[in-house]
Amino acid sequence: MNRLVSIIVPCYNQAQYLDAALQSVLEQTYPDWECIIVNDGSPDNSEEVAKKWVEKDPRFIYIYKENGGVSSARNLGIEKAIGAYFQFLDSDDFLDKEKLELTLQQIESNKEVNLVISNFRMFTANPKQSSEPFCHLNAQLFTFENILYQWNLNFSIPIHCGFFHSSLFETIRFPENIAAQEDWIVWVSIFKTGCNSVFIDKPLALYRLNPSSRMMTKGLCEDQIKACEYFKNYLSDEEYRKFSIILISRYYKLYEEYKLKLSDTKNSNTYQTGLMIKKVLKTAGVLGMFKRIIPYVLKFKAK
Repeated sequence: MNRLVSIIVPCYNQAQYLDAALQSVLEQTYPDWECIIVNDGSPDNSEEVAKKWVEKDPRFIYIYKENGGVSSARNLGIEKAIGAYFQFLDSDDFLDKEKLELTLQQIESNKEVNLVISNFRMFTANPKQSSEPFCHLNAQLFTFENILYQWNLNFSIPIHCGFFHSSLFETIRFPENIAAQEDWIVWVSIFKTGCNSVFIDKPLALYRLNPSSRMMTKGLCEDQIKACEYFKNYLSDEEYRKFSIILISRYYKLYEEYKLKLSDTKNSNTYQTGLMIKKVLKTAGVLGMFKRIIPYVLKFKAK
C-alpha cells in the first residue's frame, strides 16, 4: 500500500527562508515522504541551498525549471510526484513536525476522506514565536459555496493547511496565467468536483508574514479580476450570476464605507484646522518654503 507523502515546495528568490522550510520537512514525525523542491528559475542561491538538502537526505529531490510562476512550479511538482498524498509548502512557510502524521491518521481512519485541513498560525522570523492567524478556520466554512462566495471576505485557506489525496489532482492543476489567487481557484475546483474533508483544529501549518511575498506586491487586484474571469468558464450560469452579484455588492459596500470614512475625516476638527493653516500659509506666501522645511525637521527629529 502506497503511504508515501509528496511534499511539493516551489521556490523563487526565497533562498533566505528555504532552509527553515526544509528543516520543518526533515523534522516530520512521519518518515515516509519525498520532498520535491522546484526551483522556478531563481536568480538567487536557491539552487545551492536546495542541493545541500539533497546531499543531506535522499528523500529531497531537486528540479530546476525556467521561470514560469508559482503555479507552473507546483504543477511540475505534481507531475513528478509519486506519493499517494500531496502536501504543498511554499518556501517561506513552515510545517509543524506532526503535520503529516496527524493528518494521515485522519485520512486513513475514514476511507471516504480525501482531504484534511488543519488550522494555522502566523510568524515573522521564528516559527516558535507565532501569533494569531489572519482568519479563524472552522469545519463549517469548508463548502463549495463558502469558498467561492466568501473567500477573502470572511476567510481564506493557506495552501499548506491542506493535505490532499493525490486523486484530487487527476484533472485539477494550478492556473498558470495569474500570479496570485491561484490557490483560491484550486480550492474552489476541489470542492466543486467533490471531496470529503475533515478539519483538525490545531495550528499544524505556520504562515510567514513576509513583506516581499506575492501577497504584498502590486498587481494583486488585477489577478483577482483574472480569477473572476476564470470562473466564468468554470461555473454554471446561475453560479456565476450569483458570484457576480455577491462580488459587486461586496465592493459597492466597501466603496460606500470608504466614502463615509472620507466624509467623516474631512468634517473632523483636525482636518478643518489643517485646511485653515494651509490657507493662511498660502496667503502669506510661505507654503512652498514650509513644505521644503518639514522634511528636514522630521529627519532631525528622527535622529
